[in-house]
Amino acid sequence: MKKYFSLVTFSHTIFAMPFAFIGFFLAVTTTEHTFNWVKLLLMLLCMVFARNSAMAFNRYLDRDIDALNPRTKIRDIPAGRISPTNALTFTLVNCALLIITTWFINELCFFLSPVALLVVLGYSATKRFTALCHLVLGLGLSLAPIGAYLVVTGEFAMLPVFFSLAVICWVSGFDIIYALQDEDFDRNHHLHSIPSALGTVRALNLSTFLHVLSAIFVILPAVFYEFGFAYYIGLAVYCSMLVYQHRLVKPNDLSRVNFAFMTTNGIASVVFAVFFLIDRLWIHK
Repeated sequence: MKKYFSLVTFSHTIFAMPFAFIGFFLAVTTTEHTFNWVKLLLMLLCMVFARNSAMAFNRYLDRDIDALNPRTKIRDIPAGRISPTNALTFTLVNCALLIITTWFINELCFFLSPVALLVVLGYSATKRFTALCHLVLGLGLSLAPIGAYLVVTGEFAMLPVFFSLAVICWVSGFDIIYALQDEDFDRNHHLHSIPSALGTVRALNLSTFLHVLSAIFVILPAVFYEFGFAYYIGLAVYCSMLVYQHRLVKPNDLSRVNFAFMTTNGIASVVFAVFFLIDRLWIHK
């Protein structure tokens, strides 16, 4: 089990899962739909299965690239801890479990599940032909809030879309920062990324722009719906973490990229979600 947790980097669930809770309880507190423990459990299972399949497939597809990169050659497949066949089997099992789980949620989620899998699995191939791969990763994680909203309601709405757009810009922005570590490797091996295409300085500028957009998109829900002071506290922490990670990473100093990637973004998503839940479940219940 530890090997498979390592394969899918289970700790990175901290990025998308808080926004899934936001989407779920946004639906519960802004529509006529009521809280249901079964739906919450099914939503969590979908999140786990989707992420497991996406990460395992990424490791499977990138196994040869990872073996060449000094930064990634210690990953489970190139290091020999998990075989490519087992990683692919794990991917397919999780894909099947996701589709089966959505069958018990509602018809819309069931029919959209292959589309969701196409997005989250398709990301792994994009670095081979487009520098926009970071945006595709953001798109994959952005399915969390709107998908969780659909679990509750079975209907599309505009309010969760703001949070999904925030996630696209947020994830794309910090993935560009993370990819700075492989700028030379990507360029030398004809792999596509924003840093290899634009260079460090312009890549950081684009990341900053995307994070400004993310901040705007988390502010917009408060324009169209009433939120209390707790939401604004969470919003302030979220925006502060976006600013802080850009102060950590400089074009001539990438030593704190991992801290900026994991710690600041983990704090941003978790704290924002906690204050969102406080606002919706206690202040505006």
